[in-house]
Amino acid sequence: MNGWSGLARRSGKRLYQDRREAGEVLARELSSYRGHDVVVLGLARGGVPVAAQVARSLQAPLDVFLVRKLGVPQWEELAMGALASGGGVVVNDNLVRNLGIGDEAMQAAIARETEELNRREQAYRGDRPPPELTGRTVILVDDGIATGASMLAAVRAVRSKNPARIVVAVPVGPPSACRELAKEADDVVCASMPQGFEAVGQVFADFHQVSDDEVRDLLAPGEPDQQGRQGN
Repeated sequence: MNGWSGLARRSGKRLYQDRREAGEVLARELSSYRGHDVVVLGLARGGVPVAAQVARSLQAPLDVFLVRKLGVPQWEELAMGALASGGGVVVNDNLVRNLGIGDEAMQAAIARETEELNRREQAYRGDRPPPELTGRTVILVDDGIATGASMLAAVRAVRSKNPARIVVAVPVGPPSACRELAKEADDVVCASMPQGFEAVGQVFADFHQVSDDEVRDLLAPGEPDQQGRQGN
């Protein structure tokens, strides 16, 4: 694994008009992957518009990857872990231990989020099978990372499919989270690491909530960006 790419160091204060522009910036940073056997996976929902620009530029197939936060009981905004497509689970063991969260509560959260993850898989992909990842370079794209838990769950789930290489690409994130991801991904491109990072939305002029319809439109079958090798 190559790990930390260092690309983010060139701009600590980059601002984006919207997710589309962020995707164009990432595409330039990822240009060396053009012409390789690449598949681009956008983390739903906010990562899909960013990933669409990357896929278009690299002339690579685009698909969606689902990750669901596992919220602390009675405090759902606080993540005690994350669940990814294919069953990958990441748990913040320190948080779970410090808050005294039992196995029953954890299993209930996993069951609840698995149901929602499956619903969204069906809503976004329908009967279309997920792309074949074995032996390919997989670029995982989100609109930014905060703790990195969701992206880490995605990396681990994709790793189980035996890809040739996993690349994490995000427009913004704190240095600590990007470096942690570099321990498990083969390459990490974080285009902006602002000092005093507070939230992903702080670097976007337009950071509207992406709708299910927007995701479906970007993934619509028959678009040139979506053509690629399909499998189980």
